[in-house]
Amino acid sequence: MMLSLNIQEKLGILADSAKYDVSCASSGADKKNKGGLGNSTAAGICHTWSSDGRCVSLLKILMTNDCVFDCAYCINRHSNDIKRTSFFAEEIVQLTIEFYRRNYIEGLFLSSAIEKSPNDTMEKIVQVLKLLRYREGFHGYIHVKAIPGASPELIEQAGALADRMSVNIELPTEESLKLLAPQKPIKNLFLPMAQIKNGIERAKQEKTIYRYAKPFVPAGQSTQMIVGATKDSDRNIIMAAEKLYNDFQLKRVYYSAYIPVNAGSNLPAVQTSPPLLREHRLYQADWLLRFYNFKAKELLGEAEVNFNLDYDPKMNWALRNLELFPADINTVSYEMLLRIPGVGVLSARRIVRQRKISPVRFEDLKKIGVVMKRAQYFIVCKGKHSGVGLDRASLETKLNPKPEFEQLSLW
Repeated sequence: MMLSLNIQEKLGILADSAKYDVSCASSGADKKNKGGLGNSTAAGICHTWSSDGRCVSLLKILMTNDCVFDCAYCINRHSNDIKRTSFFAEEIVQLTIEFYRRNYIEGLFLSSAIEKSPNDTMEKIVQVLKLLRYREGFHGYIHVKAIPGASPELIEQAGALADRMSVNIELPTEESLKLLAPQKPIKNLFLPMAQIKNGIERAKQEKTIYRYAKPFVPAGQSTQMIVGATKDSDRNIIMAAEKLYNDFQLKRVYYSAYIPVNAGSNLPAVQTSPPLLREHRLYQADWLLRFYNFKAKELLGEAEVNFNLDYDPKMNWALRNLELFPADINTVSYEMLLRIPGVGVLSARRIVRQRKISPVRFEDLKKIGVVMKRAQYFIVCKGKHSGVGLDRASLETKLNPKPEFEQLSLW
């Protein structure tokens, strides 16, 4: 039942409903402001730390929590008996401008449930964007949801006005979607993703020809997957993420540990806490896919379908491929350097630069940024190997020692 509420009461409900969507962080988008209000820079938007150390924030709300869909995992599902309300476009514009003027926010994250139909909801989102950009002259960062099933014309209009768009796939396989969200055919999720990808590529090509070509979703697109709502393995999730990166050139895939807000026969039993460590391992694996040239099938095979919670995915890969180690820091390729535990992208680049001048020594590695606590067992430096013998049992003992004494409890 829709309630008649004032704008503050609506804000309390719709901001709380938006907290389950984690795909709102962004690196921002460089965009010039020619006399309007606000700005959008690469420093970052959302409740996070920017590259220069600043904490930046945005207004994160739903347009409405009144949904015609009945997804089993969602707090806003049609069958739930919760307070329902919706913002008018003018109310969202008012909140955004007033919060910005008070320096509470640097941008807007606007998502929505499906109120009447995908087109009706997307039209309201586009209306908000037009009022902010054209009437208010707001040049700040805006991230909006592309509503699956909405017309391509509406997606195009939103993409021309937003900095980032996202389509939450939520679950990694078609079977899982049919089980928990049967009203969301996977093709309806992929269509707007493909349209946004094509629009971004088109805008980039036009920019090479026309200096003042209009941007299209300049900060790219993202998506979210829920972890633990179904029996999908980590391998299923990370392979789905890799396919999304390859097919749609996403900026980020976000992972959200499942929080049980509903009961149902198709949902997992209530847990004492969300699978946060599993979520963390997936983020680490995602980083390896994007920056370390790993493939999903390398990180997890058919024999091992879930990440070892005791070790990060890179260390787990190294322990399963000990025949490749120890690696000689001064001779192995840059690609192999990236696969050594404790060696990051920056330290690998520094090693490559240093060894062009003179051989890298053990005492140089810590200064270069290598985490020797992990790397020492997997490297040779000028013929020296400071680690223990390369057998898995001894390495696991060294890397994850069991406590010898139980912590004294005072309570």
